[in-house]
Amino acid sequence: MAHAVDRCQIGDRRLRYTPARMDSPLGAPLRRKEDQRLITGRGRYVEDLRFPGMVHAAFVRSPHAHARVLGVEVASARAMEGVVAVYTARDLPECAKPIPPSIAAPAGFRTTEQPVFADPLVRYVGEVVAAVVAEDPYAAADAAAAVRVDYEPLPAAGTVEAALEPDAPRVFESWPDNVAGLSTVRVGDPDAGFASAHVVVEAKLGLARVHGVPIETRGIVATPEGPDGRLTLWTSSQSPYGLRGVIAGALGLNEEQVRVVVMDTGGGFGIKGHAYAEDLIVAAAARRLGRPVKWAESRREHFLTASPDRGQQHVARLGLARDGGITAVATRFTREHGAYVASGEVVTRNTINHLPGPYRIPSLEVTASNVVTHAVFGAAYRGSGRPEANFVLERLLDRGARALGMDPAELRRRNMVRADEMPYRTGLVYRDGTPVSYDPADYLGSFDRLLADFDYEGWRRRQRESAAGARPIGVGLAAYVQGTGVGPFESADVRIDGTGAVHVHIGVSSQGQSHETTMAQIAAAELGVDPDRVFVVAADTTLLPYGNGTGGSRVAANAGPSVARTAREVAGKARVVAAEMLECAAADVVLAQGRAHVAGMPQRGVALSDLARAAVRSKTLLREARPGLQACGYFAPETVTFAFGAQACAVEVDVETGRVGILRYLAVHDCGRAINPMIVDGQLHGGLAGGIGTALMEDLLYDRDGQLLTGSLMDYAIPTAADLPDFETRSLAFPSTRNDLGIKGVGESAIIAPPAAIANAVEDALHSRGADVLQVPVTPARVWQALATARRGR
Repeated sequence: MAHAVDRCQIGDRRLRYTPARMDSPLGAPLRRKEDQRLITGRGRYVEDLRFPGMVHAAFVRSPHAHARVLGVEVASARAMEGVVAVYTARDLPECAKPIPPSIAAPAGFRTTEQPVFADPLVRYVGEVVAAVVAEDPYAAADAAAAVRVDYEPLPAAGTVEAALEPDAPRVFESWPDNVAGLSTVRVGDPDAGFASAHVVVEAKLGLARVHGVPIETRGIVATPEGPDGRLTLWTSSQSPYGLRGVIAGALGLNEEQVRVVVMDTGGGFGIKGHAYAEDLIVAAAARRLGRPVKWAESRREHFLTASPDRGQQHVARLGLARDGGITAVATRFTREHGAYVASGEVVTRNTINHLPGPYRIPSLEVTASNVVTHAVFGAAYRGSGRPEANFVLERLLDRGARALGMDPAELRRRNMVRADEMPYRTGLVYRDGTPVSYDPADYLGSFDRLLADFDYEGWRRRQRESAAGARPIGVGLAAYVQGTGVGPFESADVRIDGTGAVHVHIGVSSQGQSHETTMAQIAAAELGVDPDRVFVVAADTTLLPYGNGTGGSRVAANAGPSVARTAREVAGKARVVAAEMLECAAADVVLAQGRAHVAGMPQRGVALSDLARAAVRSKTLLREARPGLQACGYFAPETVTFAFGAQACAVEVDVETGRVGILRYLAVHDCGRAINPMIVDGQLHGGLAGGIGTALMEDLLYDRDGQLLTGSLMDYAIPTAADLPDFETRSLAFPSTRNDLGIKGVGESAIIAPPAAIANAVEDALHSRGADVLQVPVTPARVWQALATARRGR
C-alpha cells in the first residue's frame, strides 16, 4: 500500500503532501475496477477472439542476419491440407511501401526504409520473407516450415563493435559506414570546465540490450469490411491511432475505413508502440480473403522480432572542483538501433536531455553515434534513454567522490539543484522543441529523506564491519529526473446517460496501468458520483477521432487533465439543467452523491439520471446548440513535466561465487498529485523489478554474425519473486505546474535508477579489492571476472 502521509519532517524543512479530500475520490487508494474482471478470467485478450470463418497466419522468417533472397518456392506449402494462401512480396503489392517509422529521423540522418517483406535483402534474423494462412495455427506453422527460400548468405555485423570496424559489412549498401547520424549537444564551456577541475574521472560504461518481455506477446486479428464498411483490427497495440494511419496508408484506405480496437493487454513496455510487418500482412490478407485472419506471436518470435532497447556504450568524463562542485560532464556514446532506425533519435535525445539529472552542471558536451547493425530494429522500452543517462552520471559521481575522498551522498547533496533555484533550466532543449525547465520541487530535502529513512549511516557502519569478510556489503545511491507527460495532446469524451451512469471514452490504451480506475476517479471527482458508476472505454478509434498513445509516462498527465476538463464541462451543463429544474442559480448547484442539489439545502435536489434525461430538452442547452450531458475535449501540455526520484540500496557480494544479493531497497519518487496512491505504488514496484532485472541479469546477446544467443526464457534471464527484495517506497507530492491536476508521470520512473544504484553498491562493496563495475548486467560471472582482473593487477 502507498504511504499515506500528510507531511513529514526532513531536517529543518517540512514537505507537505496533498491529501485526498474526504469527500473526493481523487487521491484515494481505491481498489482497481479492472481486477474483478481480470482475476476471474473474464478479461478479453487478442488470443481469446474467435470469429466465424477465421483463419490463422504464420510467417517464414530468415535464419540469416544478412542475406540476399534469390528465390522463394511455395508450391509445396500451397498444396498442403488446410492451407488457404501463401504470400510473398510479389503476391501482396499493397505491402510494397516501406513501414513508416513511429518517429521520423531528424534532418541530416540517413534514411532506413523498412520493408514489409525482406526482398531482396534480409537485414536481421527473423525478418519476414513469406506468410502462410491456413485453417488452424498448426497447419499454418507446418506450411511455413515447408516454404523453401534460396538465400545467398552475406557477411553480417551483428554487434555495434563489429558494425563500427572500418571494413564492416554495410547494413545499407549505399552507405559509407553504419552510422545513421550523430546527435550532439554542447552547453557552457566544457573545455574550460575540465581545465579548471581539481579531479577528472573517466570511465567506459555500458548497458546491455534488453527486452521488455511482456507476459502477453504481440498478436492481431483483422476482420474484413463488415456492414459498416470498416476493416477492423483487434490488437494489443499501445498506439491504436498510429496503427490505424499506417494500415490505411498501406492499403489505400481513408482512416475512417479502418477501425482499431485494443483488447485487454498483458503488458507492453514500449514494445507494442509501433506498427510491425505482421500487422500489415494480416490486414492485407484479411481483405484479400474476405475472412478474419489471426496471428499470435510465439515467445521465440518475440525475442527474435519484437523491438528491444538500451544497448549504449559510453566513454564519459566528469570534472570536479576541490569542494566537490561539478565543473563539466562529457560523453561520447553509441546507441544501437538494429537494422532500421524505427524511432528516429528519440531514445538518444532522451539520454542527452536527462544526463544532467537533478544536479547543477554548468558545462556539458555529448556526441552520440546512432549505429545500425544486423540485428532486430530497436525502439523504446520502459524508461527509453533515461536509465542510460542515469547510469553514466551516477557511476561517475561515485567514482569522483572516491577520487576526492568525499562521501558519495555528500557529493550529490552539494550539487543538487536547490528549491530556490526552481524552475531550473539546464540549457538543453527537449524533443518537443521547448527548453528543459524543471518543475518546482525540493530535491535536496527529498534526498535527505531518502538517506534518513534508509538509515544511510547505519548501513555505512555495517559496510565497514563486513569489508574484510567473504561477503562484503556495499551501499549504492542514484538520483534522477524524468520528463513525463509528453504531448502533443490527449482527448476524452464524457457522457451521462439516462440511468445516471457516466461513460468516459479515452484514446489511450492500457497494458496494466489501471486507466479504468484512475480515469474513473478523475471523472467522479468532477461530477460528484461514485467511481463505480463511471465506465471507462479506451482505445477504440471509432469512439474518438484523435488520440496518440501510451508511452513516455504520459497518460495520467495528458488523458487525466483531458478527462477532468471534459467532465468539468459536463458538470457545468448539469448545473445549468438543475438550475432550470430547481429554480435557482447555476452557481448555487452542488453535485454530490449522484445528485444535484441547492447549496445548503441537500433535501432540495434532483437525481443525475433525471438531469440527464431532461438535458436533451433543456432550452438553455438547446439555445447554445449543445444538448445533453455530454462533451468531448482535449488537453495539450506546453511541454513535459519533470518528476524527481532517488533510490538507495544495500547489497551483499559473495566474493567466491560473484553472486549479488540485495539486502534493502528504498525508493522515493515525486509523482505530483497522486490520483490513486496504491496504483502509484504498484507502478513503482513494477519499475523497480524491471530495473533490477536490467542491473543484475538481462542481456539480449548477439554474436558477431547477428545470431541471437538468448532467444528464450531459458537463456534470457528475468527476475523472479525470489530475486527481488521487499520494496520500500515513499511518495512525494510537489504538484506539477504543467497541468490542471498537478500530475507528474510515474509509469517509467522507478526503472531509471536501479542499474546505477546497484552497480554503485557492488563496486562500493568491492573497491577495496580493486574491482571495477563498468557494465550492466552485473552478473556473477562479471563480478568474478572483475575480482580476478583486480587480483592479477595487484
